[in-house]
Amino acid sequence: MKTKAKTQPIASLKTDAHAEQFVAKADLSQYDLSGFKATRLEFEPKAAALNMRWSQKLLDAPKLKAQAQGMPYTRYVRLLLENDVARKRCGLSAMTQRLAKC
Repeated sequence: MKTKAKTQPIASLKTDAHAEQFVAKADLSQYDLSGFKATRLEFEPKAAALNMRWSQKLLDAPKLKAQAQGMPYTRYVRLLLENDVARKRCGLSAMTQRLAKC
């Protein structure tokens, strides 16, 4: 039976330069990364708006899912749209896209 190697926490990195330097030099297998969450960085400006009328029941579903993921529901809905557009752009089914990471 293999024993899990001891890991250490990552020190606070105050700047991007410090983070880049740390990642370039560190052996990340020595650190506990279990608390990390995937995130999306949004660089494009959001200049266009969309106004939709939904039934309350339909609106409540993405609000609950967004809340469970700790994000505003408007961002959650936008991510759903972005993912759908990206999937269509790749020309793959949802399952194939997940496997191919298109």
